[in-house]
Amino acid sequence: MKKHRRGLRLAACLLTLAMCAALLCSCGRTGKTDDYTAAMPVIVVGSDNYPPFNYMSTDGTPTGIDVELATEAFGRLGYRVKFVTIDWEKKKELVENDTIDCIWGSFTMDGREEEYQWAGPYLYSRQVIAVASDSDIQTFDDLLGKNVGVQDTTRAAELFFHTIDSALPEVKQVNCFATTEDMFAALRKGYVDAIAGHEALLNEFIINGKGKYRLLDESPYISKIGIAFQKGTHEELTQKINGLIKEMSKDGTIGSIAEKYGLDAEKVVIRGGSDEK
Repeated sequence: MKKHRRGLRLAACLLTLAMCAALLCSCGRTGKTDDYTAAMPVIVVGSDNYPPFNYMSTDGTPTGIDVELATEAFGRLGYRVKFVTIDWEKKKELVENDTIDCIWGSFTMDGREEEYQWAGPYLYSRQVIAVASDSDIQTFDDLLGKNVGVQDTTRAAELFFHTIDSALPEVKQVNCFATTEDMFAALRKGYVDAIAGHEALLNEFIINGKGKYRLLDESPYISKIGIAFQKGTHEELTQKINGLIKEMSKDGTIGSIAEKYGLDAEKVVIRGGSDEK
């Protein structure tokens, strides 16, 4: 009996030692992985709060279409990404003084080709207009004499200020807001008759509104979005990103991430990195 108990104790000891060894090996591997990640060069990406492209999740971590795309693309290139929420009006100043390395936040390239060193385009951007469900505004022409809300320094703002060609009529007043939350609040409270912005952004607003708002059928502008670096810098990196955009388009990465956040991949993904849908 004693010999049997000693055998059991020996087996138990050997099992415990084996478990400890496995745990130590596992910890060692994790530590090496963490050290490797920490040693990766860091790219600082700037964007404002712009769901579903860039926003904070409920646990306080950056999330969204562009967050996932940036993490995947720079990860494939051996970079670790740090996301910084910026004042969108100061984006060019921040990228030029090296506060951030690039702007990656549903940023339209069209008309800004000479202002930045661009990578992309990687998605089509469709501007749309939202109104209250019971509004008498049905078409662009109905916006004549109305008050419209936009986020400042966005493509929608440029459309209503007619700094670029558009089919939009002269409205009574264009109200510019610093954040999308302020713009949404203005429509909810009736301070403006309509708001304009990116399709994905306003789609989310309408879904959360539970039937209180709708989109006009027409789109005043379809453009291409990309990643902006300071002009004359990061030429080699942008070339590598362009190669990755083609790769991620072909392997379905861009499409799957876009659809995860409610976009139609067939309509928004730029296939093969070209201008062909």
